[in-house]
Amino acid sequence: MLNPHLPEASPDLGPSHTRQHRTKAGLAFHRACLEFSQSLWLQEKPAQAILQLNKASMIPDRAAPYPALVWFLAHRRDHLFIGNPVRHFQHLATRISGDHAKLRSWRAWACFHLAEISLPCSNFPRDHEQIEKEKLMIPAFCKIEKKLPSCDSSTLSAAKALARTSSRKRP
Repeated sequence: MLNPHLPEASPDLGPSHTRQHRTKAGLAFHRACLEFSQSLWLQEKPAQAILQLNKASMIPDRAAPYPALVWFLAHRRDHLFIGNPVRHFQHLATRISGDHAKLRSWRAWACFHLAEISLPCSNFPRDHEQIEKEKLMIPAFCKIEKKLPSCDSSTLSAAKALARTSSRKRP
């Protein structure tokens, strides 16, 4: 099943699909990451599909693909490895470096909250050890929204609505 929030892609794309655009890191790279994400989903590799969404979020003037993430989480299959997206985005938000690190961190925090809304906490908990050890303060969703660029506004609003309507209840 295709993710309706991503461009269509063939199910046989490989890493070279994005690598050819990596150095420019612009619109072509962003689109290639989204296409590769769709392809990985079709290959039944949901965790890798989510990682490609992370890469698409690296481009500052392109909206992060929040609705695509929420759709993946809502349509996951229990027998396929997805990892723990809540923990993944918590770690990503606190460990990002390089180009546009602050923006990418805020986007990862937004994904963290979307994953928490979408997934049951019993199966997808926060990393409480990191929280205690690093005295980590997780920013509120409303604070994150204020830090994101305007290009993220509509996709984040759509993703929040989608997460609230399609989430599996968190006990």
